[in-house]
Amino acid sequence: MLGRVSTTLMRQCARTAAPAAQRSLAVRTSAAAPSMLNNTYAKRTFAAESVEQDLMATDAWKNSCYMEIDYTISEDATVYEAVQRFSAFDIGCVVTVDAEGDITGVISERDYVCKIALLGKDSKDTLIKEISTKAANLVTASPKDSVDACMAKMLGKDIRHLPLLNDDGKVVGMLSIKDLVKSVMKEKEKTIKILSDFALGKGGHFGSE
Repeated sequence: MLGRVSTTLMRQCARTAAPAAQRSLAVRTSAAAPSMLNNTYAKRTFAAESVEQDLMATDAWKNSCYMEIDYTISEDATVYEAVQRFSAFDIGCVVTVDAEGDITGVISERDYVCKIALLGKDSKDTLIKEISTKAANLVTASPKDSVDACMAKMLGKDIRHLPLLNDDGKVVGMLSIKDLVKSVMKEKEKTIKILSDFALGKGGHFGSE
């Protein structure tokens, strides 16, 4: 008799406890759901600044062919020496400097073609300072300028090279239009990689898996 009563009571307790346990589980599940969603979302999100970054002139300069060579030449050298420099390094412009090393202008392939070759002059008998673009009329950039600003300067003045000057007016680099284009293309490829990784669920950061 006591055994039957005990069994009956246990069954009633089990029936009462089951709904309570289910309600408790539902509460815990609903509380954890936002956290799980947040974690999932966090894995699939990416920082906007990692996709779009302002490219600076210094970024383009680091990958410029001019960084590997001496891009200056004395204004008292001959035009022929400048042409030799163009040919040796496969470049189209160099910065001209005075005896103290201060910038006085630039000389480019265009200067040679328009002011020497077309006029029938001898490049070996003509000094660079006779045909170079003088510093007073020179368009320059700062290492702090953005690549977009540098491009705007080049397009606005129809030029292909920009000397980089620091705050003291000293020449610290040289950029060509090719350098700027390569920098932009490299950044675009990086952006495409980030967005592709994000779309494939790899995350939005560089090299994420």
